[in-house]
Parts: sequence; structure tokens; C-alpha cells
Amino acid sequence: MARIQDKDKVYEFFRPFVDWMFRQSYRRFQYVGRENIPTDGAIIFAPNHTNALCDALCILGIDGRRKVFVARADIFKNPKRAKLLNFFKIMPINRVRDGLDEVRKNDETLDKAVEVLNDDVPFCILPEGTHRPKHSLLPLSKGIFRIALRANEKFGDQKPVYIVPVGLEYGDYFHLWDSLTVNIGKPINVTQFVEDIQAKATEELTQPQIINALRDELTLRMREQIMWVPDDEHYEENIQKLQENPPAPFDKFKKHRIPRWVLLIGLILLSPIFVICAAVTLPIWLIWFIIRGKIKDPAFHNSVQYLWQLICIPLLFFIQAPFWMFFQEYLYQVRKFRRAKE
Repeated sequence: MARIQDKDKVYEFFRPFVDWMFRQSYRRFQYVGRENIPTDGAIIFAPNHTNALCDALCILGIDGRRKVFVARADIFKNPKRAKLLNFFKIMPINRVRDGLDEVRKNDETLDKAVEVLNDDVPFCILPEGTHRPKHSLLPLSKGIFRIALRANEKFGDQKPVYIVPVGLEYGDYFHLWDSLTVNIGKPINVTQFVEDIQAKATEELTQPQIINALRDELTLRMREQIMWVPDDEHYEENIQKLQENPPAPFDKFKKHRIPRWVLLIGLILLSPIFVICAAVTLPIWLIWFIIRGKIKDPAFHNSVQYLWQLICIPLLFFIQAPFWMFFQEYLYQVRKFRRAKE
């Protein structure tokens, strides 16, 4: 029986296009810190969770290797959907909010995750457990550390186990065609980390104590990878300051020096082309706006729009792709003008 981490010819055929299409969905896109990804051990990617599917696609495209992901278990209840998710190399995992009885069922998932890591296939889990479209970080769940420690117990004497903190910074949480930085931080060598804290302790540490120490360390490293705002009370004020003077590496995007009034004139002059683009891409946009109106959580907008254009654009690529790109750029500039006036 095929395992989730095994090579699949159909998956491998479509994978390059999915990665390419995802990169083209953003006006400015960059990976920073790829040199921090270890090459000598098992890798667990730990990104922050501010979007939905797009967060996983960021990790998928870090390099050409296949990767296995986890998602909340309740979306696997439909057999057909579960089969599709398995094809996408996504495994189910229960969360604390599902109840302690459900969490106890995670042993099978943890064992499969360790098997994936032992086969040198990178594994990804979003340790916050739920998405939040803000420049912040929710408390990390224990699942990622249980997987890391179980893997370390099984084969840590043969190769190290790493947790790699990743920061995902979207220029816009609810629209594509903006900016996206994927910031890869220094990894935690779990094997070495456990040895070091055990050596410093006066007595044998329990697993919960080790998990707490790992959680504190990963929390600090994940915060370093994003434009982190520590509290919600002065959130808007603090994030505005960060965006006006972004720290490295979020300052690497070159800002255009063209005055806004020149851009506005350009948009007016190009309006005839815009009308043509709007007309040609109307079927795609009309259906997308209908779908968008039915999505209650706006954090899913980017992901659903990406899936929609992933399906539609290839079908009409030579006719509609150039118009789609221009239309995206036009709407992007309009959003920028609106924000500038606010």
C-alpha cells in the first residue's frame, strides 16, 4: 500500500506548475534564508499561520522536495475529500478544541509523521493550530514538539531532528497580487537541544518540561521571522510604524519612486485597456466574486482565489492570462490609492 510520503507520478507532474502559479499570484515574492535549511537530518517546518492553503503553498515551494502536511481532522470526515487531501500529502490531526478524547487518537498521526521524517521527507505543521490574519503569534500547540521528540527517540542517534522556524509576511491578507516574504530562520537542532538541557539539569527532565523549553525557544525564533506586534491594544499604531520602517528582511522590496499622481494619470490613460481586460476576464471574476461572497472567513479568500485561478487560467491561458495580469495590477494600484487616502 502506498504511503503518503511516497513519490506519486501525477503529483510530481503537476507540482512545478502549482509552485510557479503560486509565485505568479503575487506581485512581489521572495524567499529569504534558504541557506538555513539543514541538509543533514530530518526537517520539520514551523511557519506562522495567517492564511489558509497559501501558508502551506509557501512551504511547499521552498525547494523541490516533496513535503507532508497536517490539517485539522474534521475536514477528513468526507471520504472523497479525505482521498483528495491524501493525494495532496496532507494528514489529519486532532486539536485540543476537538476534545481530549479526540486528541488521544493522534498517536497514529504522530507515528506516521515520524515515519515520514525517517524517510527524509520534510514535514510541516502550523504550530499555532489556527489561523489569525495579524502580525502576531498565538500560543504554540504541543503537537509539533511531540513529533520532534518521538522522532528523536527513534532515530536521533543516527541523524539529528530539526525544527525550522518560518515567518510568512503577506502584504495583504485578503487579496492576492501584493507582496509575500517567506523568511526562514535558524533551525533548532532538537537532538542537541535535548542533550544540552538534560546535561544542565540537576535531575532527569520529564517530557512536558522538555516540551515547554522547546516551545519557549521556538516561540522566540518564530517571532524573529515576522513583523511581530506583541499586543492587540495598540496593534494598528505599532504595525503602521513597522510597515513605514520595515526591519530586515522585509525592507528588501524596492519601493517605486514614481509620484502617485503620475501613476493615477497612467491608470486613466490605460483605462481603455483596463476595460478590455475586464471584459475578457469577466467570466472568471464574476464567478470568483460569487464564491467570495459565500466565504464567511476572509482569511480563506486568498486560498480560494488561488485555487480558482489555478483551474481557470490554464483552460484559457493564451487568451486570458495577459489580461488577467493587467487586471490584477490595476486593482492593486486602486487599493493602494484608497489606503493612501485613509
